[in-house]
Amino acid sequence: MTDEHPGVPGIDTSRPSIARVYDYWLGGTDNFPADRAEAERMLTLYPELPELARDNRQFLARAVAWLAGQGIRQFIDIGSGLPTAQNTHQIAQKADPGCRVVYVDRDPMVVSHAAALLAGEAGTAALVGDLASPDAILADPGLTRLVRLAEPVAVILAAVLHFFPPPAACGITAAITRVISPGSYLVISCGSGDEDTVERLAREYAAGTLHNPTALQIREFFTGLDLLDPPGLTDARDWTPGSPAPAPLPYGGHILAGLGRKLP
Repeated sequence: MTDEHPGVPGIDTSRPSIARVYDYWLGGTDNFPADRAEAERMLTLYPELPELARDNRQFLARAVAWLAGQGIRQFIDIGSGLPTAQNTHQIAQKADPGCRVVYVDRDPMVVSHAAALLAGEAGTAALVGDLASPDAILADPGLTRLVRLAEPVAVILAAVLHFFPPPAACGITAAITRVISPGSYLVISCGSGDEDTVERLAREYAAGTLHNPTALQIREFFTGLDLLDPPGLTDARDWTPGSPAPAPLPYGGHILAGLGRKLP
């Protein structure tokens, strides 16, 4: 990517973006000097960050493939980040070309790139939306034209809830759970770790405000849902449906992941 991005309103390339820093850690090129500088600065504090980003993407791929295998044909990926390998629609539509996927992000560059990627792709859309207002996202006409919320749907919140205080994150997942139909799923991955590691990262991270929910608090994000167990809530790298997983280590940073189903 060049260091200019004309034609997309609302993009400030002088400040690091959460999505673009994450893209850099994944080895992508959709980032600017401010993003690269922030990503490299954070690596001096915790070199494992790219590995955690890859773990998260691989968890997402396994979860979407499993859900498609369970008959889920609608996916809403909120806070989707920049298009990269193994995007949600590619995995879901490999199982069934009729799957419908809506990507939502508050970063206009993310939505611009997703729209370009999806041009001509049936059953897909990209929308601007802020996870802080989940009801507005789920009521967006651009979403409801493609996704029928009266039918089972998978809502994906991958590596986004740690940008909210835990009570606010609980409110977000509760609002989504109220709207989705029985048989729907909530897919969650969330950063967590020992206080020294995460507090140091939170103090330094300039692209967003990081929080450090405990595993118990992340479990509360699934209130009203049946957590798929095994594997339960575990490290993203160890999450495999139907297979027990080891408990996360008590030190370092982790991406904890789980999948919950709304019962009838």
